[in-house]
Amino acid sequence: MNYSTLLFDLDDTLLDFKASEDQALRKLFHHLNVPLTPEIKEYYLTMNHQLWRDYEQGKLTRQEVTNGRFEKLFAALGKTVDGPQLDQKYREYLTQGHQLLGNSRAIIADLAAKADLYVVTNGVSQTQYKRLKEARLLDYFKDIFVSEDTGYQKPMPEYFDYVTNRIPHFVAKKALVIGDSLTSDIKGANNAGLDSVWLNPDAKQLLPDVKPTYEVKVLEQLYPILGTTFNEKA
Repeated sequence: MNYSTLLFDLDDTLLDFKASEDQALRKLFHHLNVPLTPEIKEYYLTMNHQLWRDYEQGKLTRQEVTNGRFEKLFAALGKTVDGPQLDQKYREYLTQGHQLLGNSRAIIADLAAKADLYVVTNGVSQTQYKRLKEARLLDYFKDIFVSEDTGYQKPMPEYFDYVTNRIPHFVAKKALVIGDSLTSDIKGANNAGLDSVWLNPDAKQLLPDVKPTYEVKVLEQLYPILGTTFNEKA
């Protein structure tokens, strides 16, 4: 193996977050007896994405994002709501979404026999742990590093310092960050001096200040990078 420590992002890398998010939104709006129109959904997705980008950049705390997003959404609809309460309900629905991306479970099962696997994810700890457990992925990882628990978030160098200081016998040259986000996963790897794989199924454009070591369209393309082959019987 060219790399013995593999640091996997979770959402839209191993789990289909878009599917989980869509399911949770539909259930939340059904619970509120409010129609979820395509326009409302698009507004929420754009707004929520920007809030999490602000979180990545240290402009907002995680709590400010989660407590404020539904207040902001419904304010645009002319309604006043309890933001933290709605977010708690939304995350209850979100934890029920654990759809796998592609062949990710079989790949993780195989790689867990060949390397030390860790999860590196921004988000809410209870949500991420439950989704990993429900997807039957949790037991394959040596440890799970959720930004809520670390006090830092990707792409902050402090987040990766926290992670690498807690991995036994960590060797930077033998570690690889794997994720779909240029601004958190790949930029974070750049900041930490670690090699990275950008999972880019939609052929998005690179950002000028972010440089992945490798780029793949599907997780199966990790194998040549790692210098091994897929054992489907793992």
